[in-house]
Amino acid sequence: MTATPDRPAPMTWTRLEPHDVPVLVHLGRFRGASGVEEVHLAAEPTSLADFSVQLKWLHRAYLQALDLIGVSDQATILRRFFCSDLPSQTCVLETDPFSNPQQTADPFAASGVGQPPAPPAHVALWAYLIKDPHGALEKKRLGDSLSLRRGRLTHYWTPGLAGPTHDDVARQTSGILETYAAFLRRNDLSLAHNLIRTWFFVGNIEANYGEFVDARRRFFLQHGLTPQTHYIASTGIEGANAAPAAKVALDAYAIGGLSPEQVRYVKTLDHMCPTDAYGVTFERAATVSYRDRSHVFVSGTASIGDKGDVLHSGNLSRQFARTAENIEAVLVQAGASPEHLSSLTAYVRDAGDESVVRRGVRDRFGNVPLILVAARVCRPAWLVEIEGQAIVPGSRDDLPPF
Repeated sequence: MTATPDRPAPMTWTRLEPHDVPVLVHLGRFRGASGVEEVHLAAEPTSLADFSVQLKWLHRAYLQALDLIGVSDQATILRRFFCSDLPSQTCVLETDPFSNPQQTADPFAASGVGQPPAPPAHVALWAYLIKDPHGALEKKRLGDSLSLRRGRLTHYWTPGLAGPTHDDVARQTSGILETYAAFLRRNDLSLAHNLIRTWFFVGNIEANYGEFVDARRRFFLQHGLTPQTHYIASTGIEGANAAPAAKVALDAYAIGGLSPEQVRYVKTLDHMCPTDAYGVTFERAATVSYRDRSHVFVSGTASIGDKGDVLHSGNLSRQFARTAENIEAVLVQAGASPEHLSSLTAYVRDAGDESVVRRGVRDRFGNVPLILVAARVCRPAWLVEIEGQAIVPGSRDDLPPF
């Protein structure tokens, strides 16, 4: 295993190349004053093989990477698998303990989404881990969800919610959100006070996005989420579900026990207008602050201007540059900078553009862990969309520890 770190503490980016499996791994690692370490891992095979073989390569590379940095596999919180043909590959995911937590005693959240990674990969991996030097993590399986208790706070990761496949897009969206809202209520949580981040994966997004957006807006309004209150950091992107007839799927992250001063919603009015100005309902970013760090969740971001218009139609390089500029503006407003990024996910409309976007990310953001997949954005004129996460050192004795 060859490791090449290229960032100073507290955020360290490392590029790893295992000697015995053709997989490229990138790590983003943060260790706060408390000693608690967070790891974001992105991995993709670099040689052609069957899906099942590549999944085993990812597992071996994953374990080698964790061993190299001294992190146990039991530190795993979330694994998301980006698959080239999810309906046909689900049977492999469901029988492998690496991708199905129901097959192992150690609980974690696992998500699968149909978004093809760049060839020769049939599957790519984003994983999130927490290493606590003070003791084992208090993880608990709640169906397909995972809860993690951290002092007075409890974190909930809920992957892969899909609605009744016989319904239309609006009913599937409403059904998913009602199912998730019921999950929150069972745990004494609510959409307005505890939901931090969502990912909506919409099939045939150009045809279905409007119906999805309308259903989400109506549901949020019923639950007190309006332009006068706040929305949720989110990405709405094309992605296939394991069930071909499922038109919408949801991954979500919520936190129980939050105090209001811990959460802030980020706006960048000189770069991007509020999303409700053009009929959608999400925040550009959300930050959650703890005693020794803040988490920044950057929503799906594209080449958009301060009036909600698409900028640089048909020009990928200029769209990427504006998208990166918008992300940097969001980070500044959140009290962060690109050096605090822990991971990025880039979605390209045309798989042939993947090399251009990858080179752009590396030139502008360095070796930050990157997942790059083919997925159409909600407007046909947008050629690329990027989301991200960042971790910023902090010192707030009045806030709970992470």
